[in-house]
Amino acid sequence: MVVALILLLIQIPATLILLSRLLKGPGRRPPVEAKSPTPDQVGAVSVVVPTLNERERLNPCLMGLSQQSYEVREIIVVDSHSTDGTRELVKDAQIKDPRFRLMTDDPLPPDWVGRPWALHQGYLNSCPDSQWILGVDADTQPQPGLVAGLIDIAETLGFDLVSLSPRFILHYPGEWWLQPALLMTLVYRFGPTGITSNSAERVMANGQCFLCRRQVLSQLDGYSSAKNSFCDDVTLARYAATQGFKVGFLDGANVLKVRMYEGAWATWQEWGRSLDLKDASSFGQLWSDVWLLLSTQALPLPVSIAVLVSLSLGISSPVHLPVLGLNLGLLVMRWALVGAIARSYDFTPSSSPASWLFWLSPLADPLAVLRIFLSARQRPKQWRGRIYGS
Repeated sequence: MVVALILLLIQIPATLILLSRLLKGPGRRPPVEAKSPTPDQVGAVSVVVPTLNERERLNPCLMGLSQQSYEVREIIVVDSHSTDGTRELVKDAQIKDPRFRLMTDDPLPPDWVGRPWALHQGYLNSCPDSQWILGVDADTQPQPGLVAGLIDIAETLGFDLVSLSPRFILHYPGEWWLQPALLMTLVYRFGPTGITSNSAERVMANGQCFLCRRQVLSQLDGYSSAKNSFCDDVTLARYAATQGFKVGFLDGANVLKVRMYEGAWATWQEWGRSLDLKDASSFGQLWSDVWLLLSTQALPLPVSIAVLVSLSLGISSPVHLPVLGLNLGLLVMRWALVGAIARSYDFTPSSSPASWLFWLSPLADPLAVLRIFLSARQRPKQWRGRIYGS
């Protein structure tokens, strides 16, 4: 009975906080749509793509960027001394599309992380006539009309900085089971994509497609505010919000696809290292988020099973039924959210032979929350082939 009472005291406040976030869903902004550029958008955007040994997944990104129209002035690929043929791919693309420009970033300073450093170098070397800087990751697959649609929505809604959530391409069974559970940790902490955050510390962003006004980056001293962050996108977006700039995080599933990692282990190891967002969060925010995830995402399944087993053995108390009702309710809500995020995944036959496991992803919730907890306890020492100090 004591354990059941403690569970209620822990879970009820977390559930109320979660509901307050999820109930904002009906007011979310619609997905960004592909657009044709307008004459005033000519040469408006400089695209920056950081790379380090990306040959195996870079081609779809280069092809997608080449399909963007005259709103893209230049596509700067900032390479960090790749040795796998990445540079040759870019040189081949440059022959077909002169907007591509390959540069090698300067040696990495000891107080910088590689990705924000490469983005910073690209920004510094971009054409000053571009009104916008668009950071794009090498694992993305931009769809035709992405950049024009992104500029249109940013200017229409008055965003100074806006990033997009993508449509995920998954292949292997373990990915289909684990990755949606990891994604759900973000939904539980920050609510649905497309809602407006009222506080800078709850702002979300995605560096896979990250558009910022040049004049804003200039005022923020480029990416230097996120120089030592392993979640530089969120760090920079939150810093911009504290400086009074308008930041948006929108649904880009119609204009942006991404193939992030190969298999469940790579997803667990690589994505899980930054998903806690500790570099962009205060100590209190980080661990209050862990408490919320533990209470509302990790515990409902094992607690429901434990209470049902206890009741079947004749072990009960006045608190058992409320605990069971709360946790079964959280499970029902969680399975409903599976359907809500389904449009964020590519279910085309060529990429979804194991997609049925997506619908079982709530069973991976305890594992996903465990990954957030483990990551929150220590700073990464290795990232994308680079070794960092403790």
